[in-house]
Amino acid sequence: MIHYKAIGKIMGGLLMLLGLLMLPGIGFSYYFKSGDQMPLIYSAFVSMAMGAIFFFSFSKQDQNIRKREGYLIVGLSWVFMSLFGMLPYLVSGTIPNIPDAIFETVSGLTTTGASILNDIEALPKGILFWRSMTQWIGGLGIIVLTVAIFPLLGIGGIELFVAESPGPTSDKLHPRIRETAKRLWYVYVGLTILCTVLYYLGGMTFYDAINHALTTLATGGFSTKNASMAFYESSFIQYVAIIFMLLAGTNFTIIYFGLMGKFDKVWKSDEFKAYVLVVALIIAALTIPVYLFSGEGPEKAFRDTAFQVSSLLTTTGYVTADYTSYGHGLTILFFLILFIGGCAGSTAGGIKFIRHLTFFKNTLLEFKRIVHPRAVVPLKINGDRVTGKIITHIMNFLLIYLMVFVLGSVALSVLGYDMLTSFGAIATCLGNVGPAIGDVGPLNNFAFFDPVAKLFLSFIMLLGRLELYTILILFTPYFWRTN
Repeated sequence: MIHYKAIGKIMGGLLMLLGLLMLPGIGFSYYFKSGDQMPLIYSAFVSMAMGAIFFFSFSKQDQNIRKREGYLIVGLSWVFMSLFGMLPYLVSGTIPNIPDAIFETVSGLTTTGASILNDIEALPKGILFWRSMTQWIGGLGIIVLTVAIFPLLGIGGIELFVAESPGPTSDKLHPRIRETAKRLWYVYVGLTILCTVLYYLGGMTFYDAINHALTTLATGGFSTKNASMAFYESSFIQYVAIIFMLLAGTNFTIIYFGLMGKFDKVWKSDEFKAYVLVVALIIAALTIPVYLFSGEGPEKAFRDTAFQVSSLLTTTGYVTADYTSYGHGLTILFFLILFIGGCAGSTAGGIKFIRHLTFFKNTLLEFKRIVHPRAVVPLKINGDRVTGKIITHIMNFLLIYLMVFVLGSVALSVLGYDMLTSFGAIATCLGNVGPAIGDVGPLNNFAFFDPVAKLFLSFIMLLGRLELYTILILFTPYFWRTN
């Protein structure tokens, strides 16, 4: 039996929190005299009022959260946040129709960074800040934030954390999940502040610096400029972005251990070592071809390569150069990076390094098992044996991911879009990246899609952000059976 009262209470708490997070944009509205303070105030009031109705309608003893409720809460929370998060766009008239507003909001909350806006710089300052804030909210997940600062909900939260965690594993920093969530958000907030300061020192205005810091640490990629990060020709700003994108793509528990001086735990992580190695190898391998194709100087070619690789691999989606202009071979290589993703426990989307690492290690061991059929050859990650159940789970995930990519691409092509654009749109939305290939390349956006396609792509973004299973399980009969 599903405890709907507990779910309703938590939905109320989330909506109140969402409304509160709309308020900071009002300050920018007044400061810049952009005239959008009332839409933000109205949207915040509606969200908090509706949240309060849900929250106070159910008593505390109604809360009994199990894994089933946890997955349902996570799925419903992103739907509710998307529906109420689009209110500032609709009320202000900056995005007047619902499919476009849903797409932009889902893209923000899932940290995808795909946009339907043709003139971002024309948006009022308060609305533009809310657009960036949606990505920051979605970075580590609204559920983790709620578990961290809403102990009055009276639940342990482990089911929510497992369902929301952006990866297949969640190393606990503290035996109490609320303390774990707090530590993750301390790191998240601290890095956001540091990134803001460095962007400001690099020449950004404070407004641009805080907006870009919010979306950099969220690996979201929304920018306040039409040209994205290409607007800033400062090498300092671009190198800062590279560093913080790579940090945001790292497991936040690893960052925490590093800050605490526990470097033995940092270097024990096979995923982190693979992440550093693969990023370095890809940048090294692509710098020379980019140098030859672009005609830029060596340092600029290296910086452009490092930026695009970091942006695509961590699923941030910032742009400083058009990688589709480097020739078909390099375009395909950059496209393939969309399928890598960052580390588990990071704000990045995609398949995640830990899954790739498990797959390739198990594949290599399979050859050894074929040669020595009687030998016991266990798969180990971080020195620990990986159970068959986890291996099966990861293999199934990879298969489902591939199926969603193929079927989604076919669905878009049936709607009338060419195959290259369909491949690019599904790959980038499923991986929560932003730019891709075809008509959704780094210099384009998603405005040309029809309303049905935009809603479909919004669903694909949610699937990717919530690791497939969290959404797909809601469509299975097993989930709803009471016995």
